[in-house]
Amino acid sequence: MYRIATVCTGNICRSPMAEVALRRAFQNAKLADHVAVDSAGISDEELGNPIDPRAQRLLERVGLDPHGHSAQTFDTEWFSNHDLVLAMDVQHYRALTSMAPDDQARAKVRMYRSFDPAVAAEAIESQGIADPWYGHAAGFEDTWEMISEALPGIVGHVRDQLDRGNPTGSED
Repeated sequence: MYRIATVCTGNICRSPMAEVALRRAFQNAKLADHVAVDSAGISDEELGNPIDPRAQRLLERVGLDPHGHSAQTFDTEWFSNHDLVLAMDVQHYRALTSMAPDDQARAKVRMYRSFDPAVAAEAIESQGIADPWYGHAAGFEDTWEMISEALPGIVGHVRDQLDRGNPTGSED
């Protein structure tokens, strides 16, 4: 089983949106039996809270069910049982790479949008997804668009790793 974690600040907006989007993308790609997706926050400030209502409404509108989500905090143990850790912005990327116990764990951390061809070649500072929590519903629409644009790249990457029998993506 290939395991992915999407990570944002509080695990109530961006990362759970990405989590459910990825689950559907892997289901559509007929990979749902081979890929598991989790989400977490780097902070415990929202621990146990449900998904933000604005994110919930957007996900329901596009046919996804975010019910049952409960915010959790990223645990360093996840490095040992996840193959890919996707940071939603640069702050998360830096926090995750500093939490990583070794180079192998650090290599699992990628920016979520590094799989979006429109920004993949840009510096990580240009690959972040701004936190929509502080704004209005339109910010959630922008977030959803950025999440959606990276989905094919993530699915393709995971498919390649599974086909090569190399879930961690290392070149060895």
